[in-house]
Amino acid sequence: MEVAVADGSRSDSAAVGAALLHDRYRAPLDLPASGSDVIETLLSHRSVRAYLPDAVPPGTIELLIAAAQSAPTSSNLQPWSVVAVEDPARKARLAALAGDQRQILQAPLFLLWIVDHHRLARNGARQDVPSDGLHFLESFLLGAVDTALAAQNAVVALESLGLGGCYIGGIRNRPVEVAAELGLPPRTFALFGLTVGYPDPGAPASVKPRLPQEAVLFRERYGADDDAPAVAAYDRRLRTFQCEQGMPERDWSEQAAQRVRGADALAGRHLLRTALNRLGFHLA
Repeated sequence: MEVAVADGSRSDSAAVGAALLHDRYRAPLDLPASGSDVIETLLSHRSVRAYLPDAVPPGTIELLIAAAQSAPTSSNLQPWSVVAVEDPARKARLAALAGDQRQILQAPLFLLWIVDHHRLARNGARQDVPSDGLHFLESFLLGAVDTALAAQNAVVALESLGLGGCYIGGIRNRPVEVAAELGLPPRTFALFGLTVGYPDPGAPASVKPRLPQEAVLFRERYGADDDAPAVAAYDRRLRTFQCEQGMPERDWSEQAAQRVRGADALAGRHLLRTALNRLGFHLA
């Protein structure tokens, strides 16, 4: 009996894993069953833009930060902070600065992920050591990488708790105003926001397919001399997804090309270097 239960469990896990992989790629991907709840959570990820009004349970914010702080951090510098926003009026002002994104208003919790060199500069001053190394692009890039790693840990954690989230890159549209709204000190920068809450079952979000692995996975050396067939296949699969979801149909290839066509497509973010200088980052 025990063997039968174990075999059934493996069979169920394989079926779940195959279904999740199919949803992610809209094509078969022949991989062995992982039997991992973590991998199943990762494969099930979808951005949630419609939330119930219910507040997150007490202690949830602290638990998410504990998960975030469990991410790797270069040289243990931990160059990030989080501002948790629950006040509706402040969320409304931040939503306006981020391009009037409705999910910021609707989510009960909005987390702002901050590249934080202020804490490192203060620490250097207390040690009577200059912090000139913070002025180099590498240090800012390190802070952005560590902040993103921490945030993604938090996203996996919140999804494992039945919550949903959505990253808000629009928070970089007007970084100086965002810094003022959050009371950020010099040498800090709001890299992105993250809405958090219980997904509204009346507006379910589906798993969006991604590029085929042959477009992104190479062995030993970069080898995408001609990724046109893979991109064309993805365009077709994405249009099928969009049709199912009642979304406007638009090829990924066209959307991606338009998104990077020039400064006019960046929603003001082409001015980030100037904004960073105003916020106390003097990048060499």
